[in-house]
Amino acid sequence: MPRIKILSDEAVLAGVLRLVQRIGPERFTLATAGAEVGLSASTLVQRFGSKRALLLAADRWAIERWVGGMDEHSSDGPALDQLIAGLVHAVEAGTSPEEMANSVSLLQIALTDSEFHESTRAGAIRLRAKIVERLREAAANEELRPGTDLNELAEMVEVTYHGAMISWAIHREGSLLDSLKARFAQLLQPYRV
Repeated sequence: MPRIKILSDEAVLAGVLRLVQRIGPERFTLATAGAEVGLSASTLVQRFGSKRALLLAADRWAIERWVGGMDEHSSDGPALDQLIAGLVHAVEAGTSPEEMANSVSLLQIALTDSEFHESTRAGAIRLRAKIVERLREAAANEELRPGTDLNELAEMVEVTYHGAMISWAIHREGSLLDSLKARFAQLLQPYRV
């Protein structure tokens, strides 16, 4: 009879991601992951295969949360406000600059390892499509100036998202969430009706 999982894969991956953000991927081990989530290293190997496979699974889980945030904020209110809410959905409110640096270290892996990059790029393409979709809603609701190039604006929204997080980690002014929201408001203001 197979053993019952007492901790879901999602809970394990969320814990692993929190750990990586706290200590960085360089210091990440199966032992530290096990201690973080309350499972043995051997159990993690049985469930995920290896340290690399566990990190890849956690990264993919984070990408789904990142992209999925756009759908979780698609109800009431102006489409542009929903766009901003969707983009910041996966950002933890209390993120520290050190945690942001560790997230960038994980991104470095995603940019150099082809398997990580494949899922990161696919997630970014899906996110950009969701941004365009939300901008189309905003245009249809007459929230944007007529003639706005939605694809160009979507690219700028994505660039602002990534750049604002790095800028915040460098300057360390206010909270990450407040900084992101302010940068999006600044970017979108000239396009609003």
